[in-house]
Amino acid sequence: MPMMKTLRDRFAKRAAYTRTRDAIASLPVELAVEDLGILPADAEKIAQMAVYQR
Repeated sequence: MPMMKTLRDRFAKRAAYTRTRDAIASLPVELAVEDLGILPADAEKIAQMAVYQR
């Protein structure tokens, strides 16, 4: 059943993307910028790169 595995993988990646995006977006700006060197406004782009390897 490769179709079921594909669907499971896609759902898992989407869940990971959502969790990552939300975690980054909720960071205090001072922490994100000064300590991590990222902007919370870039949460979608960063999460997409982290989960989907783009």
